[in-house]
Amino acid sequence: MAVAAVPDYLGKDFSTASPGLRFGLYLQVWSARFGKETNKVEPLQRAGKLNDNDKRVMAALAARQQAGFEAIADSAYTLQLDTLATAPFTTGLGNAHPLENGFAFLNPYGLPYLPGSGVKGILRQAARELASGDWGEHAGWSNDVIAALFGSEDDKRPLRGALTFWDVIPQIKGGSLTVEIMTPHQKHYYQEGKTPHDAGNPIPLTFLTVPPDSGFTFYVQCNPALLKESAPALAANGQWKACLQAAFEHALQWLGFGAKTAVGYGAMQEDQGKKSERERRQSEKKEEARRAALSPEDLAYEQNRTVIDNFNAVFDAARTGTYQPGQEFDSRRNTFIEAATAWEEPRSRAEAAALLAETLKWGVSKKGKVRLKEALAMLKGEG
Repeated sequence: MAVAAVPDYLGKDFSTASPGLRFGLYLQVWSARFGKETNKVEPLQRAGKLNDNDKRVMAALAARQQAGFEAIADSAYTLQLDTLATAPFTTGLGNAHPLENGFAFLNPYGLPYLPGSGVKGILRQAARELASGDWGEHAGWSNDVIAALFGSEDDKRPLRGALTFWDVIPQIKGGSLTVEIMTPHQKHYYQEGKTPHDAGNPIPLTFLTVPPDSGFTFYVQCNPALLKESAPALAANGQWKACLQAAFEHALQWLGFGAKTAVGYGAMQEDQGKKSERERRQSEKKEEARRAALSPEDLAYEQNRTVIDNFNAVFDAARTGTYQPGQEFDSRRNTFIEAATAWEEPRSRAEAAALLAETLKWGVSKKGKVRLKEALAMLKGEG
């Protein structure tokens, strides 16, 4: 059985360690004489399995990022994009590892991540492609816009970009990383300098991936001071955000994120469900803030207006016909009278009185007329 290359006192059960530790220090892929075992899939599967603590940490990191972003979020200078992977995602394959293919884990949590620098690189490339015009519309991109948002290393005019990209913590679907296999051909030609032919013996190489349907949330901040200094036009009417959204759309559709994107890895699409939910929460927060800024009188008037509008709709529906005493409208009117006469806010009382006076003209029973006139006198301050 394969073992980890660690002292005996550490034991043999590393199921409580993070995936990063199990893939690195505790990878159980060595024979008793510390030669690599031929079966590399099972050790990687064990390394990529998330335990309960990993899942809690993964969710907590996502929640902390969201809370931190909302704490500093300015709708004019921040952008959040929720996506779902439509293909396996991998990154960090060039990191040193005994199995030749590494993987990027975020220390000290030992969980997969996409560095913010990687996000910036892909979006810069997307911006360059759009600016070239080879993909149709420029979507506002040009070399100057790229320099203003991503920075420039021009010796004559070095420039710091206005955008900051956060690391992305994938929310892994299914609770486990998956193992993929690639079989590079023509090793004898590319590495050994032999004549190319089709009788080569490719050696399968295994590597870890984040499975499809995993969630990736991108957070981007824009420094308004830098933006206004380097490209004031981009700060007007959120033009920088429109450009960046176009770059994201291009990257999602044509480029992908992470490694091996040329063969389909790292493909993603926007998560419309999360987008709608985020917009709903933002709308609720704006509404709460707006209501909190109202005076007690304005708040009471706004609440009472809802009752007035509802009864007005009932009245509009009823007066399309002929008034009949004892119909449901009389009951609805009596309920409205009880609510309106209890109000203290003067605008609400005045509008309720005007509406009830209209219903009096349309129709009321003899018994109800007395009560209605009394209510009108109360609402007008005459009773």
